[in-house]
Amino acid sequence: MSEPGEGVREEFLAEAQEIVESLSRDLLLLDQGQKENRVEPDLVNEVFRGVHTLKGIAGMFGYHQVGAIAHALEDLLDDLRLGRVDLTPDVLDVLFQGVENFYRLLAETKKSNEPAEVNLEEFAQSIERVSSPQRDPNDPLEHYELDPNVLSVLTEYEEHRLRTNVSKGIPLYRLRVRFELAVIDSSLEDLKQRAKPIAEIITYLPSMGGGIDETIDLDVLFASSASIDELKDTFGDKGVQLLPIEKNEDAPVATPAAPSRVAPDPRSETPVSAMPSAPRYQTSIPPVPIAPSEVHSFSEEHIQLSHVSGNETSLRSVANTVRVDISKLDYLMNVVGELAIVRSAVTKVGERLRGHLEMRQLAMELHRVNRGFERRLEELQAGILDVRMVPLGQVFDKLARIVRQVAREHEKKVKLVVTGSETEVDKLIVEELSDPLMHIIRNAIDHGIESPKVRELSEKPPVGTLALNAFQKGNHVLIEVEDDGAGMNPEALLRSAVAKGVVTEETGEEMSRDEIFGLIFAPGFSTRASITETSGRGVGMDVVKTNIGRLGGIIDVESELGTGTKFTITLPITLAIISALLTRVSERTFAIPLTSVQEAIALDPESIRLVQGREVITLRGATLPLCRLDQLFGLERKERWAKRFVVVSSLGTRRVGFVVDSLEGQQDIVIKSLGQSLSDVRGFAGATDLGDQRVALVLDAPGLLEEVLSPVEFSAALEATL
Repeated sequence: MSEPGEGVREEFLAEAQEIVESLSRDLLLLDQGQKENRVEPDLVNEVFRGVHTLKGIAGMFGYHQVGAIAHALEDLLDDLRLGRVDLTPDVLDVLFQGVENFYRLLAETKKSNEPAEVNLEEFAQSIERVSSPQRDPNDPLEHYELDPNVLSVLTEYEEHRLRTNVSKGIPLYRLRVRFELAVIDSSLEDLKQRAKPIAEIITYLPSMGGGIDETIDLDVLFASSASIDELKDTFGDKGVQLLPIEKNEDAPVATPAAPSRVAPDPRSETPVSAMPSAPRYQTSIPPVPIAPSEVHSFSEEHIQLSHVSGNETSLRSVANTVRVDISKLDYLMNVVGELAIVRSAVTKVGERLRGHLEMRQLAMELHRVNRGFERRLEELQAGILDVRMVPLGQVFDKLARIVRQVAREHEKKVKLVVTGSETEVDKLIVEELSDPLMHIIRNAIDHGIESPKVRELSEKPPVGTLALNAFQKGNHVLIEVEDDGAGMNPEALLRSAVAKGVVTEETGEEMSRDEIFGLIFAPGFSTRASITETSGRGVGMDVVKTNIGRLGGIIDVESELGTGTKFTITLPITLAIISALLTRVSERTFAIPLTSVQEAIALDPESIRLVQGREVITLRGATLPLCRLDQLFGLERKERWAKRFVVVSSLGTRRVGFVVDSLEGQQDIVIKSLGQSLSDVRGFAGATDLGDQRVALVLDAPGLLEEVLSPVEFSAALEATL
């Protein structure tokens, strides 16, 4: 088969990614159900269908490794859903391993257009180890007087579900109902949705009566532990007949015919709806009438709403969504940013025209036009931003799989509690957030949460709790990762940092508790005496801080020894177009993102004092450290300003005051990269065009705040900048 084109490849990757993410969520639900001894057969079927679909599209587009793994998993899932294999932790491990292989193959294909190499033979051996079919020598259907013709037309899966329910002692029922042929599909779906909370429908077959005119009578075989009254409430009281099917120990046992292996497809989910025989269930118990003897159509109101006149078939799509490459949205956002620059330029032209009396009327007309342009531009900007926003649940679902995997690797029991997964942020931020959160969670399970035996000795529940919480606060999103583990000992952290040369003893004596906890983000710092696959190499948390800083965010840590540790990540909602405060420092223009600006005040030189060698002022009863940007950037002040200002920047619980010469107002800007050669320059997020032939550097406020407030890195950062 020829190689798929770029467009086809992207379409395959997008659809495959959605399927694999859905598989991951369903497997996590199966894992939870297995722990609670509650396995949903519909969920197993959903996983089976997802793998089957993935196998189909992989074969269609020529991705043979994806198809091979899907084929192997499909066989295992078929055994699982037909009861040949029990759902055990080992089986779930293999299923999760398959999902991991899918993720690896798709990720490598997207990066290099070449699929990653996966050891298919080893994976096949893993499946073989857990695929030992379980056979029950006793047939639970022997004590039921079911017509052999019924069993002969059941699919293998339907027969398995019938035997499973009988084995559990769940009563069987026959429900006779009449449907209109024109809307039988929608009516059956309505019936299934009504029955799902209290019953499991095994199959539905045409009854002997057949129906009248444009209708058909169906006999629905289902299992339910609900009472007759509950069943009446569920199925209504219009033209439905209910017949319990019970054991009859004294009656002669009919020998069931072997299930057909040829006519119905064993893997088919489609109910048998056209059989030549007229299936009947023999029983000595009379039918229980729910309605008058005359049978009416089921769910008439639903049928009327679903009816399509004539024999016409609608070709409209069910979904009202389209898949759009994020790069296209980036392009549109960049165009909107350029329009914002044009708007600023037009505004400045209008201001100049107002200075001329003969142009005042023209200036007023230009102002009105510009105001209309500004409103429409804001609507366009908000619309594109809204399209880019995705829920954090996309990341949290992946992290749930990591929690399960790492906990099993370390033989720990961990329960993940997720809140706020509906909180939305920019798609690019979500993608870049995956790795930092994964590092934090791995460290929480490895370093923080104790083993079950240690937790019991500490009078804690054997199952540790890892809480993942997200919520919006102003223009920022806060993500909290909290565990109820051992916590961190600040004294031990400081001793380790001094021993590794991260800080000196003198510096350590002056550090606060929060500053000591911040040492875990220092490069090369680790408290592990031995190296494991998860941690101990001194890398990970420094990468977390760096990656979050690139997103314009910061990370804080709180910990109590013996109680647990909480990491709080503060991030902007979007990085596309931002509002910024323009400032002047030594005849240079700098832009400070408004998401990081709390307020701006005039600086009173008399209020400045020194605390531990740093300039600070008191603002509303709290101490505010100052950072003179001209000194930090090594700029010579050619002009002495009569008055200077302090721009108070805050992220999370930390604040710093940037001292500037003047304030030039607020403006929407688009941040442009400084390029590869200047990517390592600290303190700047990029540059922006102001629309009047001026370019301003955009300050990396979170990064500067971290550097200024860090006793470990402040002097080194200052020297590097100078």
